[in-house]
Amino acid sequence: MDLDDIIHSLKNFEGVTRKRPIKNIVSILNDAYNVSGNTYLGYGDDASAIRIGDGKLLLLAADGIWGRLMDADPYWAGYCSVLVNVNDIAAMGGKPVGMVNVLSINSSETCYSVMEGIKDGADKFGVPMVGGHVHPDTPYDALDVSIAGIASEDAIITSCDARPGDRVIVGIDLDGRPHPSFPLNWDTTTHKSPEDVQAQIDIMAELAERHLVTAGKDISNPGTLGTLGMLLEASNVGARIEMESIPRNRSVDWDSWLKMYPGSGFVLTTAPENVNECVELLESVGITASDAGEIIADQRLYLRVDDDEGVLFDLKSEIITGVTEEKL
Repeated sequence: MDLDDIIHSLKNFEGVTRKRPIKNIVSILNDAYNVSGNTYLGYGDDASAIRIGDGKLLLLAADGIWGRLMDADPYWAGYCSVLVNVNDIAAMGGKPVGMVNVLSINSSETCYSVMEGIKDGADKFGVPMVGGHVHPDTPYDALDVSIAGIASEDAIITSCDARPGDRVIVGIDLDGRPHPSFPLNWDTTTHKSPEDVQAQIDIMAELAERHLVTAGKDISNPGTLGTLGMLLEASNVGARIEMESIPRNRSVDWDSWLKMYPGSGFVLTTAPENVNECVELLESVGITASDAGEIIADQRLYLRVDDDEGVLFDLKSEIITGVTEEKL
């Protein structure tokens, strides 16, 4: 595929386009996110953050599992419900504390498979599933999980603090495979020990504590560049990215790779002088990382391949989520 084909494919990728309703949903809530006066981060990040005293923040996130995944492999859906929530807390530089779930089910067999996946995910990531709610008689199968974590106010990674001149680091664990039930899931965790998996979560907290990262997100359903686009949107900036500098497992073509949801993958921004240290820390836990580009003031995401360059997202005239984040 040439660059124009890749840009067209990524702009119209369902993992990106299904984020657009977020703007209208959030607008209904207006100022509900801060009725207590203790909110530090509201809408627009991987997790919201509430001040709980002593410089600590309570991180809260929730994910609904894509219906296609539930239909394809209920066990894998259960496992991924843990993975995606833990990564949301890790992306903020926080420590995951515990999870709860809402399970809507019409098949006891599906219920068993989902819960087995949740159990194995909790064991792998070392985060307890402490409760939840079940609807045992719905005409459909659905799974939603919420997670709580803890972070320090002076050591938290947000999506809204990227600044022009920052470098963009993309870090992805390349030791994986497309999951047989859902090929756009790049499975990097099921074949690794809990210790190795949890080390990749813990390294994000170390990056935060060392104040090496200005902004960050975990790579999720929109893929690598769709996730970066959400970070740029939250920060009101743009970026210029060299596609060939994005770490890739060469067994996967570029179009598929850029849409992958990796078990461990992050897009981060950092001051130029901190690039090497960030890369070294990520690679110390098996996450291949590289400097893939630069944050710019122009609110566009430019993608470059060799001597060819195009605009993937023009965030002045189009939206991904439509949500600009702010700290309170």
